[in-house]
Amino acid sequence: MLIVIAPDSFKECLTSTEVAESIAQGVLRVAPDAEIYKIPMADGGEGTVEALVAATDGQIHEVQTLDPLMRPITAKYGVLGNGEVAVIEMAAASGLALVEPDNRNPLKTSTYGTGLMIKHVLEQGFKRIILGIGGSATNDGGAGMAQALGFRLFDGKEIEICQGGENLASLAGIDSSHVNPRLFELLISVACDVTNPLCGPNGASAVYGPQKGANNQMVAQLDSGLLHFAEIIKKDLDRDVADIPGAGAAGGLGAGLLAFTNATLTPGFQIISALTNLEKIISNSDLVFTAEGKIDHQTQFGKTPAGIARLAQKYNKPVIALAGIVGAGTDDLHELGITAIFSIANGPISLEESMANAASLLVRKAEQVMRLYIMRRGS
Repeated sequence: MLIVIAPDSFKECLTSTEVAESIAQGVLRVAPDAEIYKIPMADGGEGTVEALVAATDGQIHEVQTLDPLMRPITAKYGVLGNGEVAVIEMAAASGLALVEPDNRNPLKTSTYGTGLMIKHVLEQGFKRIILGIGGSATNDGGAGMAQALGFRLFDGKEIEICQGGENLASLAGIDSSHVNPRLFELLISVACDVTNPLCGPNGASAVYGPQKGANNQMVAQLDSGLLHFAEIIKKDLDRDVADIPGAGAAGGLGAGLLAFTNATLTPGFQIISALTNLEKIISNSDLVFTAEGKIDHQTQFGKTPAGIARLAQKYNKPVIALAGIVGAGTDDLHELGITAIFSIANGPISLEESMANAASLLVRKAEQVMRLYIMRRGS
C-alpha cells in the first residue's frame, strides 16, 4: 500500500514537515507495512525553505541580515539537493513574526533584509533562486530590497530616500548604474499565491496593510505611495508593474521583484509539486493525505489541499484532508477531489488547546481514518 502525505503547515503551530510526520505516525499504527511518501508542501510563506530542502535532500545555511526594522538578525536559507538552486523566504528577514505586535507599522518596515539575502546568494554564485514571499511585515513595494541590491532611490534633492513605505511619496528617481550586472542574469522564481494588483481596493495596502498594523489613514498613505512608486518605475525603468496579478503580494514586493529583477511570479504549489515529482507519485498511490491549519471555502483558491485534490482527481485517488479548524463552505472541495475532511479536534476544545496538542491530535485522527480505510478496503 502506497500512501502519500502532502500537507501544508499549521501556522504558528507545526511546520509542514512536522504535520507530515505526525500523520505518518498515525498511519503506521494501523498499517505498519505501508510505503509512505512524505512531501511537505508550502505556499511561499514560512516553511517553504524547509519543505523544499526536505524534499530534495538539500541543506540549510545561515546569513547575517536585517529584520523589517533594520535590526541585525541571523536568517536561514536553503540550497536544493542539486546544489544549484538557493531557496529564500522573505519572511526570514522581512516577516511579520519578526516584529513585536506593538512595533508593527508598515510605514516604517522595510524589505532591505530580503535584498541582503538575495545579494548574498548572488555573491555565492547561484544562478537561480526560488523566493517565497508570504508572511511579510512590509508595504514598501520592494524599495528596501532594491536599495540593498545597489539601486539608488533618491528624492528631489538627489538624497537617498529612507526605509519604509511612508517615504515612497518623496521618490523622484531611480539609478541602476551601480547594480551588479549579474543580478539581471539571475533567474528568480517567486512563489506567489495571491493575484492582488499593487494598488487600489484590492491592492497590497488595502487588503493586507491592516494585518501589518495599518489604520485607514495609513492604508491611504501607503496606497498613494505605491502608486507613485509604480509611476517612477515606469518612467525610469520602463516597466509597468502596477496592474500585474500578484504585484501586490508581500506589500508590493511582487511588483518590486518584477521591476528590479528578472523575476517571474509562479504559484508556490506549482513550484514545489514540480520539484518533488508530486503528480507521478500521487498517480501511483492508493491513498493521499493532505492537511492545513484551517480548511474552508477559501481553500479552493490556490491553497495546498485544493492543489493536491486536483492532482489526485486526475487519477481517481481518494484524498483525506485534516485540519485544525473546518470552516464553512467546504462542500465545493468535494467536487475538486477531496473525498473527506476531518477536524483533528476530539471534542469541544479551545484554539489554544488545539494548537498545543496539534501533533498528537493529528496522529490520533490519522490513525482513526486509516482504521476506517482499511476496513472498507477489506470489505
